[in-house]
Amino acid sequence: MELAEGGGGFQTARPFGEVVNRSRFVSVVGLGIAGSQAGHLFVYQLIYGPAAGQVQSAGAHAYFPLLAKSTLGVVAVALLACLLIIGAGRIAGAKRAPVGPPYLSLLAALFTVQLACFVCQEVGEALAAGSGVASAPRLVLFGTLGQLPIAMAGALALKWLWARVEAAADAIRFALGPQPFATLPSLATAGVWITPDSAVFARMRERRAHVRRGPPRSF
Repeated sequence: MELAEGGGGFQTARPFGEVVNRSRFVSVVGLGIAGSQAGHLFVYQLIYGPAAGQVQSAGAHAYFPLLAKSTLGVVAVALLACLLIIGAGRIAGAKRAPVGPPYLSLLAALFTVQLACFVCQEVGEALAAGSGVASAPRLVLFGTLGQLPIAMAGALALKWLWARVEAAADAIRFALGPQPFATLPSLATAGVWITPDSAVFARMRERRAHVRRGPPRSF
């Protein structure tokens, strides 16, 4: 949590997860671009079957194997970083993760990004090869068949990771930040008066009186 200064002093602000909308946008776009490459591979498997590997490594598609491997490496590193953050948050005392973003919203966003990347990639490859661009219905049809399953899996994984990573980040930031300490007020500032115990004073007076009534000392 963060503190924001208002008119009547300090008040609790929004959680850390609600403030980082930019990082959420980058996460959706980045995962959508990475997922589009997996969907691209799946589409070519549907169209060309066993010969998909040869088609995607020759001519205008020669860049694809290297791009796919690099994308897979980036996704693996990002997933490992998220798991490390979640583990550190558990150690820092992160509470139960709140409910993540709606699944359908994540699915729609990822599918839109993936389909747009697929269409642009196909058009660019066709122009680079000097061949005709496929029709829009064909691109949308095969793009949907290849990208939708990947988007469904990606939205499910992102929903699970999102809330847990943000809860862990909140716990880590709180653990590493300056910790408030409570000061005990002094008796003078607190205005606390201690009333004497009458029974104790009565016993003390009785002892003194008993000592005075004793016989005089002999010289």
